Amino acid sequence: MPNKISGYTSAQPPLPVNGSGGSAGPTKGGPSAAPGGVAGASTDQVTITGSARTLQKVADAIAAAPVVDSAKVASIKQAVQNGSYTIDAGRVASQMLRFERGMK
Repeated sequence: MPNKISGYTSAQPPLPVNGSGGSAGPTKGGPSAAPGGVAGASTDQVTITGSARTLQKVADAIAAAPVVDSAKVASIKQAVQNGSYTIDAGRVASQMLRFERGMK
C-alpha cells in the first residue's frame, strides 16, 4: 500500500539525504555527486547580512538580560510593607487604554 504523503511503499527504503552525515551517502559519479565527480565536496555558501548579525546581537543581549529588575521589586516590596506604596488609578487607566488601542 503506498504512503499517501510520499508515494513510497513500506518495501522501498528512503533515499539518502545529501549532507546528512550518514554512511549511505552518494557515490562517486552518481546523480547527487558534486561537480567533478567528487562526492561530499560542496560549493554551497551562506552569506549573513549585517542586519542579520545586528539582529543576532540584539537577541543575545535580550537573552542575557535579567527577566526581573530585582532592585525595583525590592523597593516596591518595601513600600508595600511599610504602607507608603500608592497606586495612581488615572495612570493605570491611561496605560490600559493605550494598550487596548494598540491591540486594534
